[in-house]
Amino acid sequence: MYSEIVPFDTPAAEIAAAKPNGLILSGGPASVYDKAAPQMDPQIFSLGIPVLGICYGLMLMAHDLGGKVVFTGRREYGAGMLHIRNGSELFVGLGNQLDVWNSHGDEVTVLPKGFRVVGTTEGCDFAAVEDPKRKLYGLQFHPEVAHTPRGKEILQNFVYHICHCAMDWTMGSFIEEACGRVRKQVGDQKVVLGLSGGVDSSVTAALLHRAIGDQLTCIFVNNGLLRAREEEIVQRVFGENFHVRLKYVNASDRFLALVKGVTDPETKRKLIGNEFIKVFQQATEELLEEDQRNGDRKHGGYKFLAQGTLYPDVIESVSIDGNPAQVIKSHHNVGGLPEKMHFELVEPVRQLFKDEVRQAGLQLGLPKEIVYRQPFPGPGLAVRILGEVTPERLSILREADTIVQSEMEAAYWYYKVWQSFAVLLPVQSVGVMGDQRTYENTVALRIVESQDGMTADWVRVPYELLARISNRICNEVKGVNRVVFDISSKPPSTIEWE
Repeated sequence: MYSEIVPFDTPAAEIAAAKPNGLILSGGPASVYDKAAPQMDPQIFSLGIPVLGICYGLMLMAHDLGGKVVFTGRREYGAGMLHIRNGSELFVGLGNQLDVWNSHGDEVTVLPKGFRVVGTTEGCDFAAVEDPKRKLYGLQFHPEVAHTPRGKEILQNFVYHICHCAMDWTMGSFIEEACGRVRKQVGDQKVVLGLSGGVDSSVTAALLHRAIGDQLTCIFVNNGLLRAREEEIVQRVFGENFHVRLKYVNASDRFLALVKGVTDPETKRKLIGNEFIKVFQQATEELLEEDQRNGDRKHGGYKFLAQGTLYPDVIESVSIDGNPAQVIKSHHNVGGLPEKMHFELVEPVRQLFKDEVRQAGLQLGLPKEIVYRQPFPGPGLAVRILGEVTPERLSILREADTIVQSEMEAAYWYYKVWQSFAVLLPVQSVGVMGDQRTYENTVALRIVESQDGMTADWVRVPYELLARISNRICNEVKGVNRVVFDISSKPPSTIEWE
């Protein structure tokens, strides 16, 4: 089933023109009475389209339609029991009681005209409500979280029984639609893509190559901050296997000179991102010169820049489409382009999550080693080295990280987790190696599981595996005498250390 995320202030006329089968209003931390609270066009409730309001979405629906929302002093957080009554289509096949997860301070105390109660909890008299004639439904609890075990079934009832959506949308159909959008956007113009070798840019490259063929040229920039053998793998997969036009640029010295002495993580990200733009622009100019030397005199230049931006990148970096999302960190793909870069952006996978992008990669014929590669930060190993980045510290981290990956693969754990990597800490400690005192570096192991990168938890890998990784790093990587294991979840921690 196909869905899109749109901003809260989308006009009712625009919603009607899109002809959706249904709408879901998400939860949020605001109160409907806050001055800065997100407010939607109330005419949406009169379009005859089924609407499901969740938590804040329910409160906004009640508030706009003449009900009453107040802070009663009865906060309801955590697990609760929903008692179902009056036979709502939302709860078909789910029995009379459900475990649910609550997280609210405000609550609806007076329902709008036409609504009825279809579910209550100990702390909330209006935990589930509906106006079936107007196809309006509301839940005070959160069906979308894992702590509401049968929440997915509630959402399925809304999507399939109430909205009558068909289960006929596939990743294959998305690829065809995306190819069509790309062809319409770029016409017969040339497109360049910064290919990193990660899942996101690789899938974007494969999708664009299917859509526009030789109109696409990929530029692979070696910034000196890559994983071991990265440039070899990328050139083999895309140059030899997919026959995509690929320009390789070795700018290692340039980037390492730029970050010399820099320790602030956000400064690292911005310096590397800005320098990448300069290198990329220079490479594009060289491509145009090559094309003209080869007889393409009618070449109008490279008008479009393609990026493998995903939805989590956007959420963590900027307020997407005007939504009040909190910025967590800057992202190399997000925030627009400098004015001097005269490109139009092509972002065919911008609204997909990582698991969906992997599905697209498999459909497009990318090898497993690319599709299931673990996420890697745009600034590379620079943000996995806490403190100053030097050639010596890069060498230490590369060797340690290679051991982590090889042991995870040998134990069949690599593809079971979201990410597994080493971090080089700016911490030295005393050790004993060969009956001699050492004072060397510390490496942290970060191994997490996640579905989309928005939340994550550390993985309980076997002690034997941790021991092998630790022993190998201490024995084989010169300059390291201690390995620690990060057992922090996201939130409160981020997956990357910088």
